[in-house]
Amino acid sequence: MDSTQQDAKIVKNIIHAGTKVVPFRDGTKIKFHYQTRKCDEARTLIDDSRVQQQKPMELVLGKKFKLEVWESILQQMALHEVARFRCDQSLVQQYPFVSKTIRDAQKPREERKHCCGMTVQNEGIGYRDLDELFTNPQDLEFTIEILSIESPDEYEKESWQLSDDEKRDLVGRLREQGNAAYRANDLNAARDAYSYATGIIEQLMIKEKPDEPEWIELAQMKVPLLLNYSQCKLLERDYYAAIEHCTEALKYDPHCVKALFRRGKAHAGAWNFDRARTDFERAAELDSNLHTAVEKELAKLQEQQRLRDVEDRLKYQKLF
Repeated sequence: MDSTQQDAKIVKNIIHAGTKVVPFRDGTKIKFHYQTRKCDEARTLIDDSRVQQQKPMELVLGKKFKLEVWESILQQMALHEVARFRCDQSLVQQYPFVSKTIRDAQKPREERKHCCGMTVQNEGIGYRDLDELFTNPQDLEFTIEILSIESPDEYEKESWQLSDDEKRDLVGRLREQGNAAYRANDLNAARDAYSYATGIIEQLMIKEKPDEPEWIELAQMKVPLLLNYSQCKLLERDYYAAIEHCTEALKYDPHCVKALFRRGKAHAGAWNFDRARTDFERAAELDSNLHTAVEKELAKLQEQQRLRDVEDRLKYQKLF
């Protein structure tokens, strides 16, 4: 049986009762499907997440979602409930921009269009129905179906939800996971773990001033991740990716012997013989214990170059 709940600006109508009332608190993650309609006679459909999105909408309470009214109405619902809410226009002024963001997320990155105040004023939001909604504010109707409700301790937080201390802890765990995967010869899993950890470090570094103690500490955490990632790429024979990540490591630590030696091997694999020789020789200068290993690599390099010269001569002879 339908029931109606009304306050000054939100009218709720239950379509299907829920199966369980779950307490909400900051950090609770809610997955749901929604339809958005105008409140005109035709109940004109604006958005339908089941049709437009590849997966349900997710919202984490307390993270200042742009459309605050959604946090409010979701907390009025039970698990698996389906309800319809009519919301006053004053509560949904941000909806055109939220809708644009969600729609754009389904497009390839190169097709997305940045929307600032000047762009809206001159060119509109980029969707005709949203432009009309922005120009003519009005009440909106949301039909919501709650699929799942998870408290903060029931799911693994995404990196943007973590505190800085939690991010640092996650970096350590990811590095250990990457090392374990590498030992198991699962290069894909190792590479993904190192890459994810590196991205989190970069999020933290953005908050600090370059060359300040906190920034330097984070840079020192980033270097071994870059080196481990480069080793995965070296084994995959993706030599230029290995070169790129070793070069970044050397930007933070110019005397990093591992980065020089590994970049030398990558340059050799890419047949950049002069650059490989320079890196190997510099590594031996910094660490005399590498002298024997470097001599072996230089001998390999010399043989590679000899074979390359033979191949080039044979190709040249065939031209005549």
